[in-house]
Amino acid sequence: MGSRRLCVYVDVDDTLVRSVGTKRVPLPAVVSHVKELARDGAELYCWSTVGAEYARLTARELGIESCFAAFLPKPNLVIDDQAVEEWKRLRVWHPLSISDETVESYLSLLESKT
Repeated sequence: MGSRRLCVYVDVDDTLVRSVGTKRVPLPAVVSHVKELARDGAELYCWSTVGAEYARLTARELGIESCFAAFLPKPNLVIDDQAVEEWKRLRVWHPLSISDETVESYLSLLESKT
């Protein structure tokens, strides 16, 4: 139960890439952060409302496909005995707030929530 493993779900649009007109522009700080988390042992999943294949293709395009354990569509429905807001070890970070975070700092913040 007290696992110190960090499991991270990373969104695609406006997190890994931003659309500017018809172009998709990578967000280098987030791409770099994903690489650091993977290197430091986090279990990473890439997901998108557009779907799993879109998430995989984007990660491949950014050169970070190997950082992820799997690629998923974002869910439309969660069936669980707890509301997501009640999950003890869940936090949401905005991509602009990740600059100094590490696997250890995320884990510490999660433990302070329990």
